Parts: sequence; C-alpha cells; structure tokens
Amino acid sequence: MSGVMREDGLVPRARSRLPVVCSAGLGLLMLLLAWLLDPARFSDRAGMKIFCITVETFIHSMCLFAEEWLFHSKQRYHGRINEIFQACFRWHVIIGVCSIFLMLVLDVVSFSGEQRSTIALMCAVSLLLKSLGFLDPALVEISEICEMKKMNVAHGLAWSFYLGYLRFVLPDLQNKVSQYSSTRGKLSSPRLHILLPLNARVPTKPEEEDTNVIFSENLPELERDTAGVRKRSYKNSVYKITQDRETFSCVLEYATPLLTLYQMSHESSAGFGEKERKQQVLLFYRTLSQILEDSLECRNRFRLILLNDEHTGDPHYLSREIIQHLKQQDREIHMDPIQELPNEVHPVPEEGPIRNFNGAHHPEDPISNDPTLMFSQPHSLRSEPVETTDYFNQPNNAKR
Repeated sequence: MSGVMREDGLVPRARSRLPVVCSAGLGLLMLLLAWLLDPARFSDRAGMKIFCITVETFIHSMCLFAEEWLFHSKQRYHGRINEIFQACFRWHVIIGVCSIFLMLVLDVVSFSGEQRSTIALMCAVSLLLKSLGFLDPALVEISEICEMKKMNVAHGLAWSFYLGYLRFVLPDLQNKVSQYSSTRGKLSSPRLHILLPLNARVPTKPEEEDTNVIFSENLPELERDTAGVRKRSYKNSVYKITQDRETFSCVLEYATPLLTLYQMSHESSAGFGEKERKQQVLLFYRTLSQILEDSLECRNRFRLILLNDEHTGDPHYLSREIIQHLKQQDREIHMDPIQELPNEVHPVPEEGPIRNFNGAHHPEDPISNDPTLMFSQPHSLRSEPVETTDYFNQPNNAKR
C-alpha cells in the first residue's frame, strides 16, 4: 500500500443492530402471514408456542443450575445460592414461568390432550437440539458478546498497556522531549509513535526491519516506585529516519503487548491461531486508540501506526510509513496547551494618567491580580451628573 495505510478499511468497527432489526421485521411479517392464513386459531396457537418456548428455556436453566450448584458452588459462588440463581435464570424467563403457573392455578387457560402432547414434543425436540449443539450461538454472536463485554485478550492487553505504562509516560513525554531538544535539536514530532504490525511480530530493534531507521539515543529516564520495585526506570528512544537525503527524528517504539499475542499463537494450549491473532491485533489497535483519545492526559501525545504484513519485497516499508505519518502531522492543526499567566501582570499603557476613585493621581499604580472591593464616594441621590470635559483646551479640537 502506498502512503499511510487506510485503517478505516482494515480495523473492524463495532457491530450495529442490523440483525436484531431484520429479525424483528421478519418476525412481524411471519406473524402477519400466520394470522392471515388462520385468523380463528391464531391466538391459541401463538399462546401455545410462547408457552413451549418459556417452559423449554426454564428446563434448560434448571439443568444449568444443577451443574453450578453441585460442582461449582464453593469455587465460583462461595456457596451463595442467590448468585447461582442469577447466573442461570434470566428475569424474563422467571416472569414467564410465574405467569404460566398463575394462569394454570386460576384456570385461566386449559389445554386439551392433543395440545399437551404437542407441547411436550416441542420441548423435547428443542432440548435435544440444544444439547447436540444445533442451537448454539454462531461465531459472529460469540465475537459480538466478547466485544460488548470487553472479554477479548486484546481488551485486557490494551488496558494493561495503558494503565501500566502509557498513563504516566505520555504526560511526562513533553518535558523529556523539551530537555532533549534544548541540547540535541528539535524533533520532527513531539509525540510517541507506537508501531503495531498486523502479524504481531515485534523485532528486537527497528533496524532489523529497515536500515533507514537508525537509533539515535534515549530520552531522560522516568523513575517510579511500582509494585514494590523502587525507582523502576522507564525510558523512550529517539530514532532518525532517512529517505531521499532527508532526515526525520521522532520517539519510536513497538507496542510490547503484541509480543504476547505472537507467542500465544505459537502455543497449542492457548487455542490461538494466526487468524485469531490478526483479529486481536486489530481490536487491540481500536481499543487502545479509544482509551488514549478518552484520556485528557494522553490525548494528542501519541500516534498509532498500523503496519501491514503484506509488504514483502520492500526493505524500506517501515521508514516510508513513519515518514508519511510525520508529514501528515505537519499538515494537522495543533491546539497549543493553555499556559499559565505569569505572576506579574503589567498594565497596558493608556493615554493620560490613571486615577483612582478618590481622584488621587497615581501614574505608576500597577493593576492588582487580587480581587478587591471598590467603593465610590458618597453623594446625594438628587445630585445631577456634571460634565467636566474641557473641549476647548484640547489640542485636537480644531481638527474636529
């Protein structure tokens, strides 16, 4: 790909509600068709179907409850029956079963022998299909649930990368870059550029991927007491990138959590293949981008560079991608951070002397930053305002 790689066509977006809308629309159409074909028995047949689905779901929930109560009560729920109940039964199933029970007790509804046989047969078929896996959720549904519940490996790695590293490195990066620029020269960009290869293969040094990327030196270290380690050191590296006799410099590093994804894909016990690895890298990119954009301390201090793994035969692909991002930043409009005003505020010179409310002449009275209460001279409410401006003695009067 030429230029900056198009993330919009590569990074997966959050799934919409289209399947729900389509299912609801088709369901309503099927209900209308059933009513048109047999309007006399429509209500009875619809009620029986709802009864069968509710009973079947309740029976399945009872099977789940038996498993959790007999074998996982202490380890997973600490012996709390109410937590097991909430994990196995959904509220609408409980409401449905209670409603059916009340209607049967109060003799609101009744079923004939043929209807009871149909209900039993439908529940049995549904339970058998579910036990054999025919009614299991599709892979797309499982993926959507994991993304909505933030249960993917990529979500945990992105949050770990932010909370354990970027959250305190990025806010301090501007000071480190300023210290470096004062002695070594200005960088092409003050941001931290994080490389994310799609294949999750992270080299030890960027020079191994592209000889146009050359290590310059490290920024001043940041030391923190973390997790029992005193003065743990965190540092970032400055690299020089050359292309067509033009040299750029920036703070550059790979996203280290991608090493975990790469190594997991080579462990059979992890159940993590190459296809799943690529999807997790894209989710990691999307999640990390959202986290950093939502952080006021980290916003506009980073640049995520997604690297395509289909650039075989181009030895300088990495340098071209980095330079494209650097040039793109030059065309962006940056909002400078609000700087605090100095303690000493000098008054703006005006024509004529400055007078206070008492009429005293203070030519060098500075304007105070501290709020003060000002009182005017007392005067009679009946007094009229008096014009004191002398127009005839002003030098510019003749011009007017």
